[in-house]
Amino acid sequence: MQFGIFTVGDVATDPHTGRTPTEHERIKAMTAIARKAEEVGLDVFATGEHHNRPFVPSSPTTLLGYIAARTERIILSTSTTLITTNDPVKIAEDYAMLQHLADGRVDLMMGRGNTGPVYPWFGKDIRDGIGLAVENYALLRRLWREDVVDWEGKFRTPLQGFTSTPRPLDGVPPFVWHGSIRSPEIAEQAAYYGDGFFHNNIFWPKEHTGKLIDLYRQRYAHYGHGTPEQAVVGLGGQVYMRHNSQDAVREFRPVFDHSPLMGGGVSMEEYMEQTPLTVGTPEQVIEKTLSFREYAGDYQRQLFVVDGGGIPLKTALEQIDMLGEEVVPVLRKEFAARRPAGVPDAPTHASLLAARDAESAQTAEHAD
Repeated sequence: MQFGIFTVGDVATDPHTGRTPTEHERIKAMTAIARKAEEVGLDVFATGEHHNRPFVPSSPTTLLGYIAARTERIILSTSTTLITTNDPVKIAEDYAMLQHLADGRVDLMMGRGNTGPVYPWFGKDIRDGIGLAVENYALLRRLWREDVVDWEGKFRTPLQGFTSTPRPLDGVPPFVWHGSIRSPEIAEQAAYYGDGFFHNNIFWPKEHTGKLIDLYRQRYAHYGHGTPEQAVVGLGGQVYMRHNSQDAVREFRPVFDHSPLMGGGVSMEEYMEQTPLTVGTPEQVIEKTLSFREYAGDYQRQLFVVDGGGIPLKTALEQIDMLGEEVVPVLRKEFAARRPAGVPDAPTHASLLAARDAESAQTAEHAD
């Protein structure tokens, strides 16, 4: 099972000090978080893509390329790549380039995003959101898997004899997760292709999360990719830890109350009951995270937010230290002990390459 960090890259005011970091400081903080995640033994660092304030990660491949040059092992991912407003040709080329630079340590999460005004900024209509997600991804898959593509669709100009360059590393495209919090059409899309499904459930009740994951698992099996239990699932999470739970609650409550996404409605305690947010001790984070299996089944990737809402870099790095030293080693052991035989690991470039080579050898053997 893979564990990691994801960031949305928001520039927010620290409610304790009233200080707001500059965009430069926030971007540099994201790179420091990625390097710390690798240092403590986590598996994945993922960045969102946003084109509106108060967010800064408008160019994920630039950020991840910079991080790739300063890391050696950690998988670099997105959370999300906007499949609706980005040209699939540019996605194909940008992420193949990143894949080469990172020696295969790349996958990405496709999603529609949650900011309506982005669509007209890039010449799109939000009412076409699902159609864009379906058509653009179908083209992207062909661009990565076919050397020469002839294509015509509804939302972009046709392609004639087009070759996307560079070609994917070793002829193996990056693994794709489809991210959604509310759309059964996206769960269906992930199942149809046999891709991963990531439910970023940090703002949604667990009952809703469980229903969407169950739909994906059943449709994954329907399309012949394996049993429902073999479907590839990822989850979000959000933590704030201190070794004394009262300290954690006291420090995080102003962050929660001032958050435009979390505060202003139910209490923090009610919010924690319905979502993965865990504010407390490392032991409480372990207990809560293990409970996700009750509604998500045995899954492959768990990502945590540690830096949102104005939390300063020093504190975010402390959270990552606790994850790496006290939380994730226990979670690895416990999830492994509870995982039934036959549930696959999260795909990596190495495992996808090995599977491709094994399939080619089997085909050659049957041909003889």
